[in-house]
Amino acid sequence: MDTQTAARLTDQPDWLYLLQEFDVLYRHGSSGGSKLIRAHRKRVRDMLSKVVDSAPELRMRPPETKPVVAHLGRALDRGERGAVAGLARALGRVAAGLTWEYGYEKVPPTLARKYAYCEVLGPRGPVVSERLILGFVLFAPKTTYPQHSHADIEESYVSVSGAWSENDAAVHAPGSLILNGSGHEHRITTDETEPCLLAYAWIGPEEKLNAPGMKLTGTRGKRVERGI
Repeated sequence: MDTQTAARLTDQPDWLYLLQEFDVLYRHGSSGGSKLIRAHRKRVRDMLSKVVDSAPELRMRPPETKPVVAHLGRALDRGERGAVAGLARALGRVAAGLTWEYGYEKVPPTLARKYAYCEVLGPRGPVVSERLILGFVLFAPKTTYPQHSHADIEESYVSVSGAWSENDAAVHAPGSLILNGSGHEHRITTDETEPCLLAYAWIGPEEKLNAPGMKLTGTRGKRVERGI
């Protein structure tokens, strides 16, 4: 992996504060009475605490942007006025150093303009972790992220800014959490007029998180394998 700098998390407080806001999100957010969600929240918290306590190496990758990042300012502005304001503000502090990517070798042109994600903790860093990934997904208004699933990965999304729907089942507002178990098929759609910023957590085996093998079929209506 190419790196620009090699330091410890404790040397870069803005990144540490961002992880503290993730901890707040998964510690104090409601489980809605769901034992599965409560257990998932605890797993994320416990794994994050172990990473932070180890004072991990911070591997800064070259910052990279994508067309959808033009909507990030609006998403952060709205996020800072919403239910997850602390996380939105903390993300804004490190926004210039984020590496936005697609995760796919080939991306349909329409989706390439409307979607990107950035990992903030995980095998690719900047905060290095082998069993937990934390990051953000940004969608432009009126986006459809195709049907997909994650083999052997437990995933949660928490809305930071903007309204969205999963599998056309409900409208989720900032602060809401969705848990997708391994193999669960899901499709995301976003509001017609505002961008949507989601925080996400992945828990899974080290080999899966290191090489998720993300692929798009490129065919409408077919399954998308290993998306974000």
